[in-house]
Amino acid sequence: MLEFLQEAWHILLHAAIDALKILPFLFFTYLLMEWLEHRAGERVEQAIARAGHAGPAIGGVLGLLPQCGFSAVAAGLFSGRVVTVGTLLAVFLATSDEMIAVFLGEGLAPRTVLIVLAVKLVIALAVGFLADLVFCKRQGELHVSDLCHEEGCHCERGILRSALHHTLHIFSFILIINIALGAVLHFVSAEQLAAVLGGVPVLGQLAAALVGLIPNCAASVAVATLYARGVLSAGAMLAGLLTGAGVGLLVLFRTNKHLRQNLVFAAVLLLVGVVFGCVLDYTGLAALLGL
Repeated sequence: MLEFLQEAWHILLHAAIDALKILPFLFFTYLLMEWLEHRAGERVEQAIARAGHAGPAIGGVLGLLPQCGFSAVAAGLFSGRVVTVGTLLAVFLATSDEMIAVFLGEGLAPRTVLIVLAVKLVIALAVGFLADLVFCKRQGELHVSDLCHEEGCHCERGILRSALHHTLHIFSFILIINIALGAVLHFVSAEQLAAVLGGVPVLGQLAAALVGLIPNCAASVAVATLYARGVLSAGAMLAGLLTGAGVGLLVLFRTNKHLRQNLVFAAVLLLVGVVFGCVLDYTGLAALLGL
């Protein structure tokens, strides 16, 4: 009984720590959205819209930063119809969560890390700009104020209180999911995970991409660690890291009311991850790049 309680406490503690890491980014997101609505209003939204063509480039570069918070920021802004589909895709595809720290901690050469980041950035930009080209119309129908109204945030009481309401709402949702995921990952050994991900043509890339979709930083840690230790191929690693957008997908499903749109978005991430993972493994490109 004591051992069970210790394990449960360990899972709860790590879930709380993971959730707390994202808390400042969540608060910043909603504070920014409240400021956009209350202080600048339509003029700022129109200015962002005019600069929207560069959105995927800006989002892709920011997504490379070694943290998983910006994907949550981008998801919130997309739900408020501030950024485009292509921008959000670019952010999600470029985001690598804990990859850099794990790679360097495992002793991989900085050159290898830079190559992986460069490949992810190129893919993120290509997919992001293509998505904006195909879905050339901006979302338009919904603004920050509409999302705010749907969340029942009582905006008239001030931007700080409203932003805090949004933040705590999403934080509680993330905490619950983190506890559930932590309980599952606690009982799955590294050997079992390696058996699923390693050495299976196409299915290996698919399995890694599915793991990457798990809205938790532990997914990128697992994928990066298994690659660094020679368990995963370069393509499987890329597939898992392309789909690994941290809690971004979780925030998207919570804040964006269009479920079908969210599911299509996740399916596109999965498809991109598997396709480019297979390209890297089966064309000789991985060897050419030294991965």
